[in-house]
Amino acid sequence: MANRVAIIGVGQTFHTSKRPDVCIPELCNEAVRAALEDAELTIKDIDAIVVGNMELFEGRYHQDLWQVDYVGSYHKPGFRVTTGGTTGGTLPCTAFFCAASGVFDVVMAVTFEKQGEGDSRAALKTVADPIWDRWISTGAIGTFARLGSWYMKESGATEEHAALVRLKADKNACLNPYAHLKLNLKTVEDVLRSEMLVPPLRKLDMCPTSEGACAIIVASEQKAKKLSKKPVWVKDWVEVHNEARYNRGDPVSLENLEKAALTIYRRNGITNPRRDISVAEIYEPATWAELVWYEAYHFCEKGEAFRLVEKGITEREGEFPVNPSGGVIATNPIGATGMIRVAEAALQIRGDAGAHQVSREVKRTFTTAWGGSSWTVAHLLSKSVD
Repeated sequence: MANRVAIIGVGQTFHTSKRPDVCIPELCNEAVRAALEDAELTIKDIDAIVVGNMELFEGRYHQDLWQVDYVGSYHKPGFRVTTGGTTGGTLPCTAFFCAASGVFDVVMAVTFEKQGEGDSRAALKTVADPIWDRWISTGAIGTFARLGSWYMKESGATEEHAALVRLKADKNACLNPYAHLKLNLKTVEDVLRSEMLVPPLRKLDMCPTSEGACAIIVASEQKAKKLSKKPVWVKDWVEVHNEARYNRGDPVSLENLEKAALTIYRRNGITNPRRDISVAEIYEPATWAELVWYEAYHFCEKGEAFRLVEKGITEREGEFPVNPSGGVIATNPIGATGMIRVAEAALQIRGDAGAHQVSREVKRTFTTAWGGSSWTVAHLLSKSVD
């Protein structure tokens, strides 16, 4: 990267199924104030603001204009980003580009979701043309049930392995003050007793619908060194997407995920992700997705992902911690979900994640966002500027 940039502030709200106590602008204001406090800045220090969410779910357009007074963007340049489920991944990329361009020194990205005021299921089921564009699977549940069935057949994994993923997520989420679902699950049987949705997918295999907001502050290298005691350096990012349709492509195709990861690895000299990366915060909308994503991101060999959870390798204190925050299956404000991965990874590098901080030094993190047609965004963050 010609002009290096760093994350110098992060903030997020607590997450729950509904926040009737605040409107959307007030919700975003909570995250903005938290990020400014974390960076020890005021809104006057921010040169530009980028705002994004999954606006289709709430049925509101131009969300950035409704929030001018609440996110501090009055008389400031900015952008609106709405890339569906990947919004939380593409939004920080937009902030990185703005700060790296030399046009702005300090940029804030703000993202949110208030799904209780919309209908995400209706949006997902009707977003595509029913003949030419719609996948065979309808909505998220059908897609991930199909993914789980496919993976069980290909690898020999069982429902118990998916339950182990949920147990790990819940254990981590219970330590995270911002997480939504904190169920205090104790055994695999606790997960397997949950309602079956579409075999092999159970209710506890899926992510929730959450309400919350997240903000990060990004600065150019010169400003970051001046303003922050613990800047988190953005080493790389990549976006990979295609049109996976009923008549072209496969909705459980791993091509995009694999290409995004391998591009990051190749450009940064990563030959063994589990050795060269300290922590991963990946976008996993379902337990089965987490298992399959392990293989797509080359965390293990094909057909071996379930062995990682059997051995506890991806536990918070395991050999290769994945989603020490609790991940998406614990907290899912869709527009913000991808950027929460970035924020949580930055906190891990700084050593400021609190009770869910991993005990070893975190030098480099890998984060992802994911959305329709398997659009994948990946970011690489580092403790070192070099």
